[in-house]
Amino acid sequence: MMFYKENDIVIGKVTGIQNYGAFVMFDNGQTGLIHISEISSKFVKNIEDYVKIGEKVRVKVLGIEEKNNYLKLSLKALNDRERQKIKNPLIFNKPKRIKISNSEDDFKKLRSHLDKWITKSLEEQNMIKVDLTNIISDINFESYSEKVKTINNMINNKSGAGSDFLGWTTWPKDYDKEEFERMIKCAEYVRNNFEVLVVCGIGGSYLGARAAIDALRGLYSDDKLEIIYLGQTFSPLYVAQVMSYLKNKKFAINVISKSGTTTETSIAFRLVKELLEKKVGKDEARKCIFATTDKARGALKELCNTEGYETFVLPDDIGGRYSVFTAVGLFPIACAGLDIKEMIQGAYDSMVKYDNDDLINNDCYKYAITRDYLYRHNKAVELFVTYEPSLSQIGEWLKQLFGESEGKEGKGLFPGSVTFSTDLHSLGQFIQEGSHIMFETIIKVDNPTLDIEIPHDDDDLDGLNYLEGKTLSFVNEKAMQGTLKAHVEVGKVPNIVISVEKMDSYHLGGLLYFFMRACAMSAYLLEINPFNQPGVEVYKKNMFHLLGKKGY
Repeated sequence: MMFYKENDIVIGKVTGIQNYGAFVMFDNGQTGLIHISEISSKFVKNIEDYVKIGEKVRVKVLGIEEKNNYLKLSLKALNDRERQKIKNPLIFNKPKRIKISNSEDDFKKLRSHLDKWITKSLEEQNMIKVDLTNIISDINFESYSEKVKTINNMINNKSGAGSDFLGWTTWPKDYDKEEFERMIKCAEYVRNNFEVLVVCGIGGSYLGARAAIDALRGLYSDDKLEIIYLGQTFSPLYVAQVMSYLKNKKFAINVISKSGTTTETSIAFRLVKELLEKKVGKDEARKCIFATTDKARGALKELCNTEGYETFVLPDDIGGRYSVFTAVGLFPIACAGLDIKEMIQGAYDSMVKYDNDDLINNDCYKYAITRDYLYRHNKAVELFVTYEPSLSQIGEWLKQLFGESEGKEGKGLFPGSVTFSTDLHSLGQFIQEGSHIMFETIIKVDNPTLDIEIPHDDDDLDGLNYLEGKTLSFVNEKAMQGTLKAHVEVGKVPNIVISVEKMDSYHLGGLLYFFMRACAMSAYLLEINPFNQPGVEVYKKNMFHLLGKKGY
């Protein structure tokens, strides 16, 4: 019997549907999976909107598992004409009649390999890899199994401390579809009508968007819309220079604040709104201001109601540092010309992949356990390491995510971040031979977005001709491998390596969700509330008192 091969277009019968994809059986006895990400180029909330059990589907074979001939399938890889052939047999020169096996033995054969196959399929889709071979210690993951099972249930049932702020866990599935489409339209309006978007926000109200935009566009993007950040500092020099720069620019504003009274953001918005209204008039300015705030209350919401600004919602059950997949992050990311549909799809696939207590296959929870183990064995600092300057803001996002979530009750790892090889020339000595307080978590991109080749030089005075023809990605990779070896084998610094195949919207969405889920698990392992931040109120009260604010 002939088996199907890669790139074949074939017809099969849908025999089962799960939240991660649809199973298909073929007349030659082969079976396959259409992963949810291969159903449609659009975001898929419900697979049964596209295929149903018992119906015939025309699919493309993307790959084959050689050991058992299981097929990796795609619906979205077919063009419209190919897709219609199953519905209109007249398109065929010779319609092929297929016989579908209903044998229970066939289904049992599929089930016997299902867990392994699905895990492999999801790994191929999400491409987040966690390498724990350099952590030096031997961790008994099984000893954490009961705790992880309990905490995973707490997260899913929303029964743990701070459970009112667990809306982010299912947001990639439950997000507001109408608002999502409105964000895309508004972002296109901004891109077509302005030179600059000013994002006014602080902490979780801007860090996620900035991390994503830098990671995906790079630090010297030639995109037609410039993104500037304001409202994250009281610096008079910084704010004055931004204001001066904006005087000669056509700009829009995205102000982000749940309450509308965050001091840094409110001052910046007052200043930039006044400048905008002076430039274009109050009526025209209303068309240039986009607010992300509470659905029903707060100072900013009240202003939006009065002025008629376009408004997006920060949901009540999602805190700022977990808000990157809401309008807080996605609207400025869309304005930057990036694919937020792919980003939310990546987050969704991570949500599906890591929502389980299987410590054999759940790398997200294994990472959380490793952090917990190292913390309980005399490590005080987690140093997030990147080898790309464009990823440095991911380090800033992670510092807030883990710092605000875990730093309570005298507990928690201190989150730091560095960019190598730059910081090897400043902190490398301490990491290698200083006090043994830290471990490193490397965030690595396997394939760079751009690359450059080292040229030949006739004089070779710098002695670099041995590298001619090599790419900088090759050099960067060897620097990473050499540093890892030195820090682990000589410095005895444990290292975790988390890698993605490439840095695009899909993979970044999966990566950010991975860290959010790991952070919730980590904090609950410490028996603290991951979603409050009582400590930050202390400095605010002191500041308000010194500023003379009424009531302080």
